[in-house]
Amino acid sequence: MKALMFLQVFTLLIGLSGITRAQSTDEMVKEWERAKAYTKEYLDAMPDKDYSLKPTPEMRSFAEQMLHITDANYGFASTATGEKSPYGMGEMEKSADKSKAAVTKAVMDGYDFVINNIKKLSADKLNDNVNLFGKFDMTRRVAFEKAFEHQTHHRGQTTVYLRLAGVKPPEEKLF
Repeated sequence: MKALMFLQVFTLLIGLSGITRAQSTDEMVKEWERAKAYTKEYLDAMPDKDYSLKPTPEMRSFAEQMLHITDANYGFASTATGEKSPYGMGEMEKSADKSKAAVTKAVMDGYDFVINNIKKLSADKLNDNVNLFGKFDMTRRVAFEKAFEHQTHHRGQTTVYLRLAGVKPPEEKLF
């Protein structure tokens, strides 16, 4: 009797998780749109003259950090969705134009690539397996989670760059 009841509850939970999964692309889009807006606040806060700022000589500049985020956003999203990236891996960071206007446009375009491709992705595909960078096997969902973690990490690093430039970083944007 207990086993049957457990099986019924388990089946119900599996069914409910399917409902959650069906909505998860909408939730993912919402989170990526929030991340895009938050990153834009960082881009806007840094003065154009300080886009070349490096905390130490061996570190990336502010512009390079933001373009690194963009490279990864294209790479992760391309793998996760199967949509061909318009750029080769690492190409954005090597861009010759690292002005505020050019970097802001490139970064926003990168977020749009992620968001638009999530919108096109059927929720039932999120649990399909992909191979990221020829090294890591994971689901599409996990690839997007890794991409989100990556962009959050590098955006967070740029808080120090803003402080070094004498700029108050944007307020935290969790919601």
